[in-house]
Amino acid sequence: MKIEKTEIEGVLIVEPQVFGDARGYFMETWNEEAFDAAVGHPVRFVQDNESRSSYGVLRGLHYQRGEASQAKLVRVIAGEVLDVAVDLRRSSPTFGKHVAVVLSGENKRQLFIPRGFAHGFVVLSPTATFCYKVDNTYQPQSECSLRFDDPALGIQWPVPKGDLKLSAKDLAGLDLADAVVF
Repeated sequence: MKIEKTEIEGVLIVEPQVFGDARGYFMETWNEEAFDAAVGHPVRFVQDNESRSSYGVLRGLHYQRGEASQAKLVRVIAGEVLDVAVDLRRSSPTFGKHVAVVLSGENKRQLFIPRGFAHGFVVLSPTATFCYKVDNTYQPQSECSLRFDDPALGIQWPVPKGDLKLSAKDLAGLDLADAVVF
């Protein structure tokens, strides 16, 4: 497993070692010991989630505030997405900045997003199956959403705005200036 740091402290790109031959491939998608060593502290995931979405679906930018905050390890098993993590840690030198990484069933990359970040993705392929581990259970009363197109974030979503499909909740996301942050 190869772990690559990003320009934002704590956000990591995880590239599993893939062993392939004419029959297909094998890879280890999760190794607690290697992951904890790379992160520098134990991360105990408590739940796995999966979603399937079609082209242009934008999910996010979601986060849970306070004690309900979640760290996530995300990956795509089929299709392709642009995955985005926004730093909401007010004391961070990268507060309000984001990391954007293409994740796909082909590249098999994963993204680790620590607590204190908003997260979202947009589907670039006809469909995508998105999987993620979280280190805290979902608590609806703590859920928050940032506005995906807040100019303060400067995220360049590669799907034309007219092709985007968002939920009512995501359309009602707050600007960074109005959001509850960490």
